[in-house]
Amino acid sequence: MRSIVIWAVLLGLGFIAFSSACSYNNRFVDMEENVSNAWSKVQSAYQRRADLIPNLVNTVKGAADFEKETLEAVVNARSRATGINIDPSNVTPEQMKQFQDAQSGISQSLGRLLLISENYPELKANANFRDLQVQLEGTENRIKVERDRFNDSVTAYNKSVRKFPGSFFASVFGFDKKFQFEAEAGSDQAPEVSF
Repeated sequence: MRSIVIWAVLLGLGFIAFSSACSYNNRFVDMEENVSNAWSKVQSAYQRRADLIPNLVNTVKGAADFEKETLEAVVNARSRATGINIDPSNVTPEQMKQFQDAQSGISQSLGRLLLISENYPELKANANFRDLQVQLEGTENRIKVERDRFNDSVTAYNKSVRKFPGSFFASVFGFDKKFQFEAEAGSDQAPEVSF
């Protein structure tokens, strides 16, 4: 009789441990999928920007005798940025930095293009150009929102895999900490504006 009680207790504890393990694993899978989904939305927002760039370049080409190197810089930055693909489940800090640097290259070249466009009144008066500027501005806002949502998803996931007892089950099932978007170096400094 005593051995039956011991086996029942052991079986009960085993069932509780198995149920907990399954619960943690499923929660980690859900959270990892949320991170992947958030990353897809970040990529979608960046893709929207990349899709607008050819229209912007063609509008600028058609409306003005524009600086060729500025247009080439935008096209080349777009090409570099769209060539980088990251798997959010295996991302490293180096890959994230490479992705951010490529996207920063687009931002810088677009900023230069828009700044130089101020010297071309016929371009500024072009309705297509103005519409594209508005769309790009809206896209930049979407990118920021999606990066923030991605970081929120990563934060929730990282908290789960780092807190005990989740950290134990995360190590057993192979769930590791994920990396977030970080501010670019020097972005804590206010840009100098001179007229």
